[in-house]
Amino acid sequence: MKIAAFKVEEWMNQNETKAKYNIAETCVDSVTLDELFRLAGRDRRAFFDDFSQRRLTYGEIFGAAALKGEIAKLYASISPDDVVTTHGASGANHLALYSLVEPGDAVISVMPTYQQLYSIPESYGAQLRVLKLKREENFQPDLERLRSLVNKRTKLICINNPNNPTGALMPEETLRAIVEIARSADAYVLCDEVYRFLTQEELYQPSIADLYEKGISIGSVSKVFSLAGLRLGWIATRSAEAMHEVLLHRDYDTISCGVIDEALATVALQAKEALLARNKRIVRENLALLDEWVAKERRFSYVKPQCGTTALLYCEADIPSEEFCSRLLAETGAFLTPGSCFDEEHCFRIGYACNKAELEAGLAKLSEFTKKL
Repeated sequence: MKIAAFKVEEWMNQNETKAKYNIAETCVDSVTLDELFRLAGRDRRAFFDDFSQRRLTYGEIFGAAALKGEIAKLYASISPDDVVTTHGASGANHLALYSLVEPGDAVISVMPTYQQLYSIPESYGAQLRVLKLKREENFQPDLERLRSLVNKRTKLICINNPNNPTGALMPEETLRAIVEIARSADAYVLCDEVYRFLTQEELYQPSIADLYEKGISIGSVSKVFSLAGLRLGWIATRSAEAMHEVLLHRDYDTISCGVIDEALATVALQAKEALLARNKRIVRENLALLDEWVAKERRFSYVKPQCGTTALLYCEADIPSEEFCSRLLAETGAFLTPGSCFDEEHCFRIGYACNKAELEAGLAKLSEFTKKL
């Protein structure tokens, strides 16, 4: 099997450790174990004293019952039996896609988005159809264009809400329209929802798994809950057929997730209100800082993100985005992700949910560098 190079991950792997000001990071500023237990109101020492008596065997095969119960609470109509844990959201995306997609299937994916959603189906022999999200349309999907892409072989529609890299958020009416389009073809809708809950408002959109009986929700504790080091994600779906295929294939590449990872993820989700309050404050304050910076920088513009931790910054500079970012890193230590990683040019993905001081310093370096071009 051949697969396209994963552009974002290659860029991060090759360059992230060189960064002094990492404004490419997409997770909300990570928490320490001490901070996690403080936010949760739990005794860290008691937790680990208890855990130290446990034998480190395989965990509960489909996910710890307590954790699946907490994950189910993130949805309106999902039960713990509708959830299976995975090695991060990247593991969840891959597992769902290779469980459901067969050669000759038609798969529709929005773009730009996380590359897994289109490169993995294509590698399995699917006929890929791209629904381009356009800047001039605020990166919202054109529903008529989507309808025109659907045919009798359409097996799956892949979306990402909130969107990475743009920060665009599909409203509920758009999600419901996508569901009706998918239902007309008896197709699944897979929605990568790893930035769900990080809205600039108090409300957030319903999950695709609640809106559609063949909806597949992908989630994790990495982005929203600041715990990427746990490598813990999940698939949630009411589709018995999809879950059957997922569990069948999961036996080959997962078996179970780590018992320590799942135990700590349970602590986090039991304290989700405290973690979300912390992280919403970070993204709101940092987005205000970024928005003020963009307004002052005449060569930069963007579609202001509605949700999540990322945005696409457009720059009036006659230089390829990868060269721009490489030089920026080498000359200033500031680290961005080139738009070329998302098949976009004259732009860069910025992650604005890092430590506020790091964001301020990174933006200052970006300003200095751009003035020299």
